[in-house]
Amino acid sequence: MPRMLDVSDEVRAEIGAEEADRLLAGENAPGSYDCTSCRTPGDSEHERTSTVLFIGDETAVLAFAHAGCLPSQVVQVTEAQLQGAVKSINGDAVDLEPNKVVPEQAVLGVTSGLVLIAGELHPALVVEPTGPIVRPGSSGIGDDFLPLLIEQGFMPLSELSAVPPVLHGWSVLLAVGQLHAVLQPGSNGGQPVAWWQAHQPLQVTDGWRSAANKHQQVLMFAAPVGSIGRQPREDLLRDALDKAAANGKLVGSALPLAGT
Repeated sequence: MPRMLDVSDEVRAEIGAEEADRLLAGENAPGSYDCTSCRTPGDSEHERTSTVLFIGDETAVLAFAHAGCLPSQVVQVTEAQLQGAVKSINGDAVDLEPNKVVPEQAVLGVTSGLVLIAGELHPALVVEPTGPIVRPGSSGIGDDFLPLLIEQGFMPLSELSAVPPVLHGWSVLLAVGQLHAVLQPGSNGGQPVAWWQAHQPLQVTDGWRSAANKHQQVLMFAAPVGSIGRQPREDLLRDALDKAAANGKLVGSALPLAGT
């Protein structure tokens, strides 16, 4: 049965037209899969699905994502990043070199939504990686995502009863009403650099953009893989944030708005 797959031109160029056509015909693609972005189940027979090609120095691995989570794209991965990753591509991926088993490169999933705090709506970004984040240079198998952010100045949150403090030097780049990047301070006081950058600018709702312009800041919350998940509504997103905070798995800060 043909799959509802999106295969971008850049992915097609890398895997070849013949392989792309086989995928679209359903010959070499899974029906069900775990989304490489949000890690929740998907079904390429019934919902639009993106092909995401991870390319290392020696190996290429094709994975799948909900089209609403990630566009079809090529993700360049260094060999060091491959070695540092700790989760393997599951059976829902197509290994283009079957003799090699390659760990999956964790990707930061970013969701925008309005969060009600102390009776007022605030624009928020919720960041959750697709896999554990290990400290650079570490060979461990733990998850250092929150400790690394706390070291950068993000605050551990046990509840969402007040707006977290502003983290100066960080900012959210909004341009022409679209979300482009989360910026962090450059080294040695240099120009800010992208901590996270959208593969293509992300649309935000009019309400979200209005709230961002009103407050001139965006709340960023971050949680380890598996803490939030893919929530289709803002009330469910808030419930997931509250649960993560109660479980000690949430950090956050207010980031100044850059752009409009």
